[in-house]
Amino acid sequence: MGIDLESPTLYINRELSWLNFNKRVLDQATYKGLLPLDRLKFLAIYGTNLDEFYMIRVAGLKSLFKAGVNATGPDKLTPAEQLSKIREEIRAIMPNLESIYRKVKKELEQNSVYIKCYDELNESEKERVNDYFFEHIYPIIVPIAVDATHPFPHLNNLSFGIAIKLKGKDGQIKHGLVRIPRIVSRFVEIDSTFVLVESIVEHFLGELFPGFKPVVSAPYRVTRNADMEIEEEEADDFLEILEAGLRSRNKGAIVRLELNGDADEDLVDFLSTHLNIEAKDIYYYKHTPLNLGSFWQIVGDKRLAHLVSPSFMPRTLPPLDHQDLFETMESRDILLYHPYESFDPVVKFIKEAAYDPDTLSIRMVLYRVGANSPIVKALIDAVKDGKQVTALVELRARFDEANNLRWAKKLEDAGAHVVYGIPQLKVHAKIAQVIKHKNGSLQSYLHLATGNYNPTTAKIYTDVSFFTCNKKFNSDATKFFHFLTGFAADTKLESLYMSPTQIKPKLLRLIEKEASFGKEGHMILKANALVDQVIIKALYKASMAGCRVDLIIRGICCLKPGIKGVSENIQVHSIVGKYLEHPRIYWFKHTKVNAFISSADLMPRNLDRRIELMTPIEAPKLSERLEQILRLQIADNTHRYILQSSGEYKRVEPKEGEDPINSQEQMELYVTKVSKLVAKSSSKHISKLAKKLLKES
Repeated sequence: MGIDLESPTLYINRELSWLNFNKRVLDQATYKGLLPLDRLKFLAIYGTNLDEFYMIRVAGLKSLFKAGVNATGPDKLTPAEQLSKIREEIRAIMPNLESIYRKVKKELEQNSVYIKCYDELNESEKERVNDYFFEHIYPIIVPIAVDATHPFPHLNNLSFGIAIKLKGKDGQIKHGLVRIPRIVSRFVEIDSTFVLVESIVEHFLGELFPGFKPVVSAPYRVTRNADMEIEEEEADDFLEILEAGLRSRNKGAIVRLELNGDADEDLVDFLSTHLNIEAKDIYYYKHTPLNLGSFWQIVGDKRLAHLVSPSFMPRTLPPLDHQDLFETMESRDILLYHPYESFDPVVKFIKEAAYDPDTLSIRMVLYRVGANSPIVKALIDAVKDGKQVTALVELRARFDEANNLRWAKKLEDAGAHVVYGIPQLKVHAKIAQVIKHKNGSLQSYLHLATGNYNPTTAKIYTDVSFFTCNKKFNSDATKFFHFLTGFAADTKLESLYMSPTQIKPKLLRLIEKEASFGKEGHMILKANALVDQVIIKALYKASMAGCRVDLIIRGICCLKPGIKGVSENIQVHSIVGKYLEHPRIYWFKHTKVNAFISSADLMPRNLDRRIELMTPIEAPKLSERLEQILRLQIADNTHRYILQSSGEYKRVEPKEGEDPINSQEQMELYVTKVSKLVAKSSSKHISKLAKKLLKES
């Protein structure tokens, strides 16, 4: 009797797997050798991640539960079961979170940096805080009475404030709120002491409600459903719908209430009744401040730069350090690995094209470009200079909608041809094409990548950039942009691969072919997430055929490794470290082209419901370089975790007598060494030396 690969026992729940990823993020704060603000940074990332998880994933599960949906994935857990397990998991993490915070706080104190409440200040400090309160806080905070004539106010998503029970002179009990607007600093800075703003406001509650005596109070924070359902119509209507959706984001159902300390039972009832939230969705933090993401205020304080690791300076390596990018592209393909290698060539690719009189056309897909984008500014300048500019600006890039909407309007106002998306399909591909007039004919230049056109995130996300003048790829790129701007439902690319029609079938063929080599077969797939059941089943079959499968999955992984007779030959690695591991690299030992890069993760949304691109890396040297990067990550024994069949992750540590290998630090060292070689060696020797160094890493 064959093994049932549909069995829910073979799959890890997506949401629980994500919570495990966020636990690994939190675990980074415990590593030896980190500076205290590095530790605080991981607490901030953990908190920000959890906020988004509640706004989108938990909110979605609650909607499914209300709709009566019983099962949502291959693990067959119902929304109700998932919600129950999520609550249980988060409550189980909270003691560890608070323990880590107390240790980080103590370490900061050892370096003369303090996070305090108002009551912990000395008299001199209190005087300075008092002055600050009346000058900067008192005029803009909002005391709110709640009674028969004063209705409970609407609280926006991630609203932060204080709930209060008051006693009047007649002995009557009243309830109220104090809103603390986001324009108020989360911490009031007194030299190297950071005072929690809510503790200051609590001290002055009597000033805010004169004639009433504060009885008890509790800081609170609410989280709402922030997902937007958009019915797509014509482009003009779509803009209006998106703008309305952004306004409605603060009106979604409350999905979480966070409280500080041992909140008074009557005060909790007051809040939960008006917010219509169940007790099981209320979380109490005894020692950790609400809104962990606000720790960025402390991490980013320039006075404390000595308490955070210095940023790595990305390098521009040969030949791009001294040769023209476009001329180099005409002679060879170029592969860059960010943030170790600088993102500057990507920005220059667009900037130089924008100002080159020989440039005829620039086409791009913009997903997340940042608030102050030099790339979009260059596109606007290109339009003003008479060049043809086509930009697909994906307005549904979650939490970047407002920023993308602003840039889309500026591009359109300048005269660019702007496309706002494809009906029913989010465009997530990373592609830019420049067409120039050269020697009496047209010459096309192409950039394909795994990451966004965002110079800021390119310094903290690892990603791969690929530059090419390959005629086949450029022909496909032209066809791809025609598909985006016109009517071309049956578009099929010849050398590149596009989802939702081509990437998944191609990956399945590659997996099946490698599996046919049995024990000689080997594949390494690196992605942010592995969720797609069809891909997982193909990987199970490959393992059952004896093929070795290494998966480097940063976040969600629904595949269970190490199951006898099914996934014994599969190992799942996860690396969390200084940088966010973001590239999608798919490598197969026995295929004609060994390596592929892609914008697509191994998830149904990427493979079936988005426009994505996958690029074969045909140049053997570049393909080999990607393989070396993947093998270096598999050898990491300091920041790598191994997924167990139970769904838990085991932290890898150096064995006795084994040298520690931190793959991210090794890449920093490699790029630094290569850049130093430039000054000592002629450029023709650099490639050989660089290759040697990478192998040694």
